[in-house]
Amino acid sequence: MQPKMKTTLYISIILMIILEIRMMNCESGLGSNKQLHFVLVHGAGHGGWCWYKIRSLLEAAGHKVTCLDLKCSGIEPTDFNTVFTFDDYNQPLTTFMSSLSPNHKVIMVGHSAGGSTVTDVVHKFADKVPMAIYVAAAMVNNNSSIVSTDKYSSNQQLREIDAYEFIFGLGPDQPPTGVMVKPELRRQVLYNESPVEDFILASMLLRPSPARALHSANVVKNGCLENIVVPRVFIKTMKDKLFKPERQESMIKQWPPSKVFAIDESDHSPFFSTPYVLFALLLEAATSIKMP
Repeated sequence: MQPKMKTTLYISIILMIILEIRMMNCESGLGSNKQLHFVLVHGAGHGGWCWYKIRSLLEAAGHKVTCLDLKCSGIEPTDFNTVFTFDDYNQPLTTFMSSLSPNHKVIMVGHSAGGSTVTDVVHKFADKVPMAIYVAAAMVNNNSSIVSTDKYSSNQQLREIDAYEFIFGLGPDQPPTGVMVKPELRRQVLYNESPVEDFILASMLLRPSPARALHSANVVKNGCLENIVVPRVFIKTMKDKLFKPERQESMIKQWPPSKVFAIDESDHSPFFSTPYVLFALLLEAATSIKMP
């Protein structure tokens, strides 16, 4: 299918879904003008900037959108070599959540490694999060969803280690402080279906992620998964070369969400490769299950 035909098809799908959502809202008494607040959480190496297409679409549809930069990401100025804990990495988001009034509700959306951040926030602020949406994201942290700093921790990581380069900010005899997908592989594993202009934009803006902070992420301790009752939605990316569909499916089986969607034509970055479809699914997810 030609790009122009694909775009036309996506727009048609969006219009149908928006119409269906408006009908569902009216039937449920919510009204078609109900404004939702989406908080979009980026993955490793990215920043709030990666959501620019999705933010534009959601705001045009009348919703509020927040795209925060986690520590040492986007334009947040902290040096990644100094971020050692997951709590420190997530601090901008937890500060934001703490600042919200008790009655203010936000729909959390996490991409890739940002899924672990979302799970952490849902665990800490369940009363403010009526729904969590995972977009090709680490819904649970079983030390295979986020890059490990230990090359010998598992065969899976040994196979994937070649996609990443590590930065040893405290010296070669110390564990790495930063991690990035190798520049020569980014097009292949992150943006294989995305427009070239978005790939170039990302290449200019990507930053190393704090390897120690990501490695220390452990949001599945003390039975916290069993304690989380917030409805969850997972969106699979079927042409994903980094977080492959079979790994996504394994995570879904490990902690089944309330709803699962799939984007057939998306790479690891659907906010670039299939923004209209992702936008439509976010809206559909927001009204597909009953929120408290």
